[in-house]
Amino acid sequence: MSMDRTELRDSARKAFGASSATGDAAGNWAKLSEMGWFMMTVPEAQGGLGLGSEAHAIIHYELGRALVPGPVIAQMMLVEALAATGQSDLLDRAMAGGKMTASLALPTEDDVIEAVPDADVASHVLVTRQGAIRVVPLDRCTIAAQPTWDETRRLFDVRPPSASDGVVIAHGQAAEQLRTSLLLQMLLALSADSLGGAEAALAMTVDYLKTRRQFDRPLAMFQALKHRVADLKIAHSAAEALLWDRAAGRPSLALMGSLKTHCTEAFRLIAEDCIQLHGGIGLTQEHPCHLFFKRAMLNCALGGDAFHWEEIAGRAVMETTG
Repeated sequence: MSMDRTELRDSARKAFGASSATGDAAGNWAKLSEMGWFMMTVPEAQGGLGLGSEAHAIIHYELGRALVPGPVIAQMMLVEALAATGQSDLLDRAMAGGKMTASLALPTEDDVIEAVPDADVASHVLVTRQGAIRVVPLDRCTIAAQPTWDETRRLFDVRPPSASDGVVIAHGQAAEQLRTSLLLQMLLALSADSLGGAEAALAMTVDYLKTRRQFDRPLAMFQALKHRVADLKIAHSAAEALLWDRAAGRPSLALMGSLKTHCTEAFRLIAEDCIQLHGGIGLTQEHPCHLFFKRAMLNCALGGDAFHWEEIAGRAVMETTG
């Protein structure tokens, strides 16, 4: 990681610190806008900072670590689409923090677009279907809230008024390439978000084991618990190494899907074990353990579940080996 990347990570930790899940969502959004994170990957010629996918991963790692709520992943997908297609007016608004959104589900040809964060307060939604990508004003759409356990994200189903409504920003082959690029971005963001959350949950658990005492000794002194935490740390470190490798390269969709599956499953495993290692207090609503576990479970489902990406990876291997 270069010094610029280290500075980016340090500034994020200074800005958000520990968990913000129960904090001020509007305040967090304003802070993200002020720090210029929505223009992070936009080329400098278009008014952005021109940083690459590694910076993108660092941002989402730190947002996941602090459980920052809101539609940041969706906003950055829309910014990427506007920048790639030269939509200057909307791009300027989005980079300045004007809330826009996109689906965090796999693209389909259905009439209803699922898993759209904050659709009730965003101005536009990105629609990818029927061989085109469009930006549609949300005041023309039908919106229905979907209940979620994850308290850090609000998801909606969105039904655009017609297949031709909104501004077409790409169609045909260009739309297909952009659609793949946006999917890669979403998978990387979900992977990084998961490992940031896993790091925070594990650190919180280690601190608890050092503090809680039994038989006049800290729980952290018990050999069985040491081994269990070591296994979780190894799982996190292995997934993190894979994350930075994929973030610095140009992986295929199958490889990025495999990364997302591995990282989200590691987050789910670590969050679940952290609840158990906290004992009874970990099962209470007042303790933040459940916030990490719920975010982990939603991350497993968003962007395609493990079954979907394992099938894609299997087919890719079969095509390679004949």
